[in-house]
Amino acid sequence: MTLFNLLWLFFCYAFLGWVLETALAAVRQRRYVDRSVLFGPWCASYGLTAVVLSEGLTELRGSWFFLFLGCAVAATVVEWISGHLLEKATHTRWWDYSGRKWNLDGYICFTASLVWGALGLIAVQWGNPLLLALYELIPPLVREILLLVLVCILAADVLGTLLTLLGVRSVLPPVERLNNRLAALSVRMGEWILRHTEGRIQKAYPRADFVRRKEAVKVNPFTKGASFYSILLLFYIGGVCGDLAETLFCRVRLGWWMSRSSVVWGPFSIVWGLALAAATLLLYKYRERSASFFFVAGTLLGGLYEYLCSVFTELAFGTVFWDYSAIPFNLGGRINLLYCFFWGFAAVAWFKGLYPVLARWIAKIPARPGKLLVWALTVFMAVNMVFSAAALTRYSQRAAGEPADQPWQVWMDEHYNDDVMYRIYPYAKMTG
Repeated sequence: MTLFNLLWLFFCYAFLGWVLETALAAVRQRRYVDRSVLFGPWCASYGLTAVVLSEGLTELRGSWFFLFLGCAVAATVVEWISGHLLEKATHTRWWDYSGRKWNLDGYICFTASLVWGALGLIAVQWGNPLLLALYELIPPLVREILLLVLVCILAADVLGTLLTLLGVRSVLPPVERLNNRLAALSVRMGEWILRHTEGRIQKAYPRADFVRRKEAVKVNPFTKGASFYSILLLFYIGGVCGDLAETLFCRVRLGWWMSRSSVVWGPFSIVWGLALAAATLLLYKYRERSASFFFVAGTLLGGLYEYLCSVFTELAFGTVFWDYSAIPFNLGGRINLLYCFFWGFAAVAWFKGLYPVLARWIAKIPARPGKLLVWALTVFMAVNMVFSAAALTRYSQRAAGEPADQPWQVWMDEHYNDDVMYRIYPYAKMTG
């Protein structure tokens, strides 16, 4: 889908999500309750989730079970992250599932995940074609102008919300006036929904539970657990270790050495690095949970993560870096059941064995040298990724027969020709 298609879906689902939240609050409390963080009538988390599902899981349309499962897992992760980010930013708990069975922190629960799976299935299977068909009915120039105007309004809304949270909203009077108008519009629309909502859910909707602001205590960032610098360091450690592990696995299984790197400089797997860092960041607070918890979480999250990585690399570079079509119980060749179990076993091994030991080593790193090391690695990896993306882009262009017209293309052809790229990415397949 084009950028304008995705923007259209974002705003449609953000508005529909706001309507849904407002209607549910109305039948539970019989009054209008603002369920959006922003001033306008939209819930950005619904829009962002819909875009991720639409772009990442569209090819599962028709496979209802896998589409339902993918939507349930992805939406649950987004809900969990959104809840914690909102609590950290606003010191307010916006929803609470603590009274329901099988909940985690009160931000996600099994029944809500089933609902998200059903809603995601409906959206991707039937909602997207309908909304895109409506989009095509609008004259091209009109719809593009409309979306650009909405983007500008949303940007001003986000800016106003941030200024309000910081307590300095009045420093930009035009933004403040726009936010007031958006808030008034939301109230009018919410009251209309309240007047036209029938029925009542017996159980009252829980009110916001305000959380006290915790005073910051300065500590060594490497002894803090899942701190910014620790997570970045784990990204680099996981990338190198993941690349070496895959290289050894291919040597044992296939009998020859091959590169499993994601970048052109050095042995580094971005997929493994991101997986290790993201898993630690998301699951750190549950590190005392049972091994079965980590196995289930690793299997589901790892499978979804690998699937979305495969979709992203194919969309971004026109290249498939792995294909499991020959392995039983695969899904589009992007993931398979056996390797999803590997993700589960890896999560157990990480949190129950490797991470506690590695965390003690990381905690011994002095603050200043450690920060300098992390930032040096970050700069190097950023440049490495840019060069790798350019080399892969040119690799795809050469496969499509495009000549080298630009200086960077000529440079890439000289330094990263097809032989070099094949050595770095031996399993890469061009999809066009």
